[in-house]
Amino acid sequence: MPSANIRDTPDLVLLDLKLPKIGGHHILKRIRETEQTRRIPVVILTSSNEEADVERACHCGANSYVRKPVDAKEFLESVSHLGLYWLAVNEPAPRTS
Repeated sequence: MPSANIRDTPDLVLLDLKLPKIGGHHILKRIRETEQTRRIPVVILTSSNEEADVERACHCGANSYVRKPVDAKEFLESVSHLGLYWLAVNEPAPRTS
């Protein structure tokens, strides 16, 4: 993974497991392997109902696992709540430089 300046990293990653070319679990592992990104909260936001996906995501370092609602209005509400919690309420881990 390319070197990232800490100011260039996001405050939160919402990651789907079902991506077209590379799996979300692989991306999560890559995020956790890099010193500059390993402390960024990663929320799995996916349609998968597979218990194995939940277990694997937790094992790979996901901070939370949320099943996406199918209804668009419910989806937007869920994402709004996630953003509020992770970016306003949650006390983040200190970032390393």
